[in-house]
Amino acid sequence: MEGIYDRLPHLVAELIATNVDVLITHGTPGTRVAKHATTTIPIVMAISGDAIATGLVSSLARPEANLTGSTFFLPQLNAKRLELLKEACPHISRPAALSNPDNPISRPIIPAMQEAAAPLSLIVEVVRAQSPSEFTLAFDDMAKSRVDSVVVTEDGEFAPSFRAIATLALAENLPSIGAVEYADAGGLIGYGVNILALYRRAAYFVDRILKGAKPADLPIEQPTKFELIVNLKTAKTLRLAMSETFLVRADRVIE
Repeated sequence: MEGIYDRLPHLVAELIATNVDVLITHGTPGTRVAKHATTTIPIVMAISGDAIATGLVSSLARPEANLTGSTFFLPQLNAKRLELLKEACPHISRPAALSNPDNPISRPIIPAMQEAAAPLSLIVEVVRAQSPSEFTLAFDDMAKSRVDSVVVTEDGEFAPSFRAIATLALAENLPSIGAVEYADAGGLIGYGVNILALYRRAAYFVDRILKGAKPADLPIEQPTKFELIVNLKTAKTLRLAMSETFLVRADRVIE
């Protein structure tokens, strides 16, 4: 997509024109467009940020009409990332939230992070980027506003560029946290769900639908397992001493 969400209606229309039996979507923007485009073709969300908060459905147990699949509460997840970053780096006070304003899921994420920030004595600075071409400018803005850390919020445009984002954060000497894969790409901490497992789970919904089940009769699922990854290589580069208490909680430590 290259950050151009305006192309989504055309792409979905092309798929519908081929008489597909099921549409599989990734992320909130694509799911929203698919839902508006058809009320008859079943839609399976391989992954969606927060189907309730973004108005995709009003009930997970009884999803509306032709939509089902997997979702997870991204606002709470990013609030938890903020807490973990503060726990790992007690010295921080002004974290940045790297956010894509074009993604509908960004709207509930930022208030949730700001609410979590108050009891931690943190002031969250929202820094926006809509595509990889804007990452350098975003980190320049962070330098000017003197933030001291970064939370990389969920977005389809960010994930393919995790290594570039982690490199920019490191260049600015900023501890950072994002999805699980973000730590593998060089970020300090990764926390989140197993995305590949959610994609595999999408096959279950597709199989049930192709065997005659209606999407409305298949409750939307939420992941129950979250992974914490710590990149000690990055910690050493940042000259951060990670506490043993924090490290023993990690599912995996990159050394």
